[in-house]
Amino acid sequence: MPKRKAAIAVGGVAALGAAALLLPNANASQDKASGAAGTARTLKAADASDLAAQLQKALGDALAGSYYDSAKRQLVVNVVSGDKNVIVQAEKAGAAVRQVGNSTAQLRSAARTLKARATVPGTAWAVDPRTNKVVVTADSTVTGAKWDRVRSTVRGLGSDMATLKRSAGAFKTFVSGGDAIFSQVPGGNVRCSLGFNVTASDGSPAFLTAGHCGVAAKQWSDSQNGQPIATVDQATFPGQGDFSLVKYDDPSTQAPSEVNAGNGQTVQINQAVDATVGQTVFRMGSTTGLHDGQVTGLDATVNFQSETDPNGVDTVTGLIQTDVCAEAGDSGGSLFTQDGGAVGLTSGGSGDCTSGGETFFQPVTAALQATGATLGAGAGAGAGGQAGAGDQSGAGAGDQSGAGAGDQAGAGDQSGAGDGSGAGDQAGGDQIGGGADPSATAGGEQSGAGNRSGAGTGHRPGAGAGSSSLTGTR
Repeated sequence: MPKRKAAIAVGGVAALGAAALLLPNANASQDKASGAAGTARTLKAADASDLAAQLQKALGDALAGSYYDSAKRQLVVNVVSGDKNVIVQAEKAGAAVRQVGNSTAQLRSAARTLKARATVPGTAWAVDPRTNKVVVTADSTVTGAKWDRVRSTVRGLGSDMATLKRSAGAFKTFVSGGDAIFSQVPGGNVRCSLGFNVTASDGSPAFLTAGHCGVAAKQWSDSQNGQPIATVDQATFPGQGDFSLVKYDDPSTQAPSEVNAGNGQTVQINQAVDATVGQTVFRMGSTTGLHDGQVTGLDATVNFQSETDPNGVDTVTGLIQTDVCAEAGDSGGSLFTQDGGAVGLTSGGSGDCTSGGETFFQPVTAALQATGATLGAGAGAGAGGQAGAGDQSGAGAGDQSGAGAGDQAGAGDQSGAGDGSGAGDQAGGDQIGGGADPSATAGGEQSGAGNRSGAGTGHRPGAGAGSSSLTGTR
């Protein structure tokens, strides 16, 4: 096979043209050293993520979550009321401190209860550090006895500990069959999107995509009905993540560390970074192109309807939750920051790019650590270097016992879900003790884990270095 240059899958880019978020000064430092000890510092989102990881490592479970206040450009950390020593240390480090009622241990305990009693298809949960509560989301397929089971479990946790809200759509992995395919499987054709080019541990060129894509088929092409150019090396789905490592068949393939964001614009990917609740992120996918939104939760647990067992559940843990839209075919696509940080791989969610919805992403740092791969030619591996996404929530991804199904992160170790406005007060939400009528949002057939379709492969690269004027739409 001739030498080929591979880049990130783009597909349709009709979504370009809305809010200009990657401004000309996007890469300029926003750090401002505080004038006095104990004054919260002004930080870029990436620097807030670093500070959160440092505080988590130093203070551990004494923290009860953290999030990025984008309006004030400050990291806010939650500390259980009365712990003056921890408050002093966090303030000296430059964080804004907020005293809360629920500790990390209590939030983890609530997550274990949800795992034991409310693991049904169409549900998800994460901790919202802005409300200091576990936010449970039930999609439109959770009705009847299942709805009663979930609502009863959430109510039992208490209104000061958990909140239940509705999602208008159905949780599914964003895969598709039909046109614009990249893999052929028995019974039809499927496609996904490539996430990030990487270097495998043996030095060969490869890329990351969603695990449910890699589970669906072994070989992938970069054109419709084209010859395979890449082969799945590792795939994880369901369970502790949703990621695949796919190696290019031609060892001379050039796999630049960049995202082709369409419209002639390319973003250079410099490193893998952990997400922070409140952070603005961009998603690129082969179906809907470029869209933006905010991180709303970390270490989320999602319960997809199993395709292989009508009564089963495909539970995936340790995911990033956002309000960025996505649709079928976007699975595996890249989630990244304005300054070139690789954040996640599109997993699944509900809704579409017309109505919106909740979406979930595999953290890139965790995928790199599990596969032994590094970004691009080996720079910016980010294999958990920032202590994992959970460490930013004060819940610690390292302690994933019983937090979500599969004994992984789950809600208790998460740093946020919901939109930060007191999830559960959202439309269709059911504040604990309240009672949204499930019949109002019932209906819709659960599509569950989707088609677990194929992984996208290399596409033509965009030209030039990272653009400072990318736009995205929610």
